[in-house]
Amino acid sequence: MDGYLVSNAKIRIPRMIYGTAWKKAATEQLVSLAIQNGFRGIDTACQPKHYDEAGVGAGVATSLRQGLTRADLYLQTKFTSRSGQDPNRIPYNPKGSLADQIAQSVAASLENLQTDYLDCLLLHSPMPTMAQTQSAWRIFESFIDSKTIRQLGISNCYNVTDLKRLYESARIKPAIVQNRFYAETNYDREIRDFCRQHQVIYQSFWTLSANPHLLAHKTITALASSHNRTAPQILFRYLTQIGIVPLTGTKSETHMREDLAIFDFELTNEERAAIDGLL
Repeated sequence: MDGYLVSNAKIRIPRMIYGTAWKKAATEQLVSLAIQNGFRGIDTACQPKHYDEAGVGAGVATSLRQGLTRADLYLQTKFTSRSGQDPNRIPYNPKGSLADQIAQSVAASLENLQTDYLDCLLLHSPMPTMAQTQSAWRIFESFIDSKTIRQLGISNCYNVTDLKRLYESARIKPAIVQNRFYAETNYDREIRDFCRQHQVIYQSFWTLSANPHLLAHKTITALASSHNRTAPQILFRYLTQIGIVPLTGTKSETHMREDLAIFDFELTNEERAAIDGLL
């Protein structure tokens, strides 16, 4: 992979990350395959409803036995509040305090991923109130202090005012914002501007699934033809060139290779400007 970005926490982040949601029983094999093909960043969550985090850990362990070291990989997980969990499979005591819930979730992630530290912990979504979000964040910060977690972030945060309030009140600033990337939110233009100003890394998910109209747009298809690439490769390359870290959750080894091959070419300033108008 062609280089890394560095967040405001001084942590190196691969410029494309493999997402592991909805892989179920295939998780271990797909994570191993993704790493084997060159992915060095893995995103997961302590949320059995949508993720097999232990399967992610098993896939990582297979890769480490094949010559990589833990330091070669960027492992990112999430604390998911009760509202986002399957009530029958909550990975912490739902009756415990928020501090206990987060501590139990982090402990479960460390065990699942077979590691003694995590490169990033994301709040899976803002809490119902800003005060609760800030309270959860203060608990997150304690794991930075203990060096269990290397940096912090938030996912599914689509209100720039909320992001600003969290950033301003935080002792340890958010280093990552991970959001669904789609037209309904105007592609998070305001949030991305804020991230750029504060060296917060913006990660996109649902990047292809939510944007069939972009992939079919004549600007993208013409660039795909001129570069002898696919439309998804053009969109992913554009995003990486403007500082976005896309997640890809493909189950296809061919697509894994194509996704990582975007670093073999570059879009010119004029080509990027043509795509700017679509987003």
